[in-house]
Formats: sequence, C-alpha cells, structure tokens
Amino acid sequence: MKRSRINEILLEADSFMQSFGFRLPPFAYMSPEEMKQRRGELNAIVDARLGWDITDYGEGRFDEMGLFLFTARNGSLADLQGGGGMCYAEKIMISRRDQLSPMHRHIVKTEDIINRGGAKLAIKMYESDGDGNLDESAAVPVVCDGIPRTLSAGDTLVLEPGESVTLRPGNWHAFWGEGGDVLIGEVSTVNDDMTDNIFFEPIGRFSDIEEDTDPVHLLVSDYERWLA
Repeated sequence: MKRSRINEILLEADSFMQSFGFRLPPFAYMSPEEMKQRRGELNAIVDARLGWDITDYGEGRFDEMGLFLFTARNGSLADLQGGGGMCYAEKIMISRRDQLSPMHRHIVKTEDIINRGGAKLAIKMYESDGDGNLDESAAVPVVCDGIPRTLSAGDTLVLEPGESVTLRPGNWHAFWGEGGDVLIGEVSTVNDDMTDNIFFEPIGRFSDIEEDTDPVHLLVSDYERWLA
C-alpha cells in the first residue's frame, strides 16, 4: 500500500469512529516526530503494539480485502500464562462494505466481536478438526450475547448493531460489512498479531508499504523501523 493511501484511511477512519462518539486515546494523535522525541515514555505502547493498524494482507487490494484496526490496550502473554494481571486486550475496527477480512483462526486468543454501529456485520464460520485444520462438516458452537447457538459449517452469522459473538481458539472465521461500513469492537484475551493468526490461505498479516509521502501517524508495524 502507498503511504499516501494509508494516511487517507487513517483520517477517514477517525472521522467514522467519531461519528459514533468513539474517541481514541491521546497517544493516537502523536506525530512520528513526537513519538521519536518521547520514545523513553512510550515503552508500554510500543511493546504492547498499541495504536493504528491498517492491512491489505499483503495483497494490494485494500478495498476488496483489508481491515482498519486500532489497538487501545493489550496485556502480556506472561500475565495470561500466569493467570493474573493484565490478561486482556481491546481493539476498535472498521470493516467496509463487502471488504473481506479473510478466513483465519487464533491459537490462544478468545475474542468477543461486537457490532458497535453502522451496517450489519457478516461472519462466515467453520470449526477446526483435531489438527486445527478447517473442518467443512463439523457444527460450530458459539455464544451470542450469552446465549449458546450452533451453526452449520460455513454458515454466515449476521450481527446487527449492538450484537456480539464470542469466538474461541479454533473457530475459523471471515467477516465483512454487509450493506455498508460497520464499526467493530473486539474485547479479547491478550492479542499477539505476530504469531497468533493462522490464515486459511497463504497471506500475510501486515501490508508492504510504499513510502510515497511522510506518515501522518505511525502504524504498529512501523514501530520497529521508526522507533528502534
């Protein structure tokens, strides 16, 4: 993706979120220069990979296959493994109309996916077999706002604004905005986007960036190069 396009998406996303009354934390609006100057204060932000995240999954087709995300808080795997401390994470996401977030599952993370507003959120789901592979025949047990449901393999669950589903490790899922753009909340156990995303197709989690202009804000995938 071109950096100029990423900058546009950031501004569009911020406006969309604010239209629902959702406000990002102050660090979201730091410039790259300010983050460099204040690097000593930002260890918790950088280490937890909090901040802006835009992906086209390395395919260069953001409008058709992509996702906007912002990680607002994230705990540590050590706390999760130890059973205490900061064992949780929170994201806000935007899935555009018919913009696919491709089929994947998680190894560790359990997550609540919440339609926070806008259009409907469509989620296509499968269960894993004993080896973690996508099972095209097994039923898919889920919990929607505290109520158990059983889907058939490949069913599409549609969430209206305010509705949610709990996805556990091994639940294969792909999602998109149905009928328009949708604001999505994610409340989960500790998030690790470097190792905990298993995609059905051989694609990447992050975008390859063409630096055709300066960044307005850094993405979490920029931290290692810009803030080392």
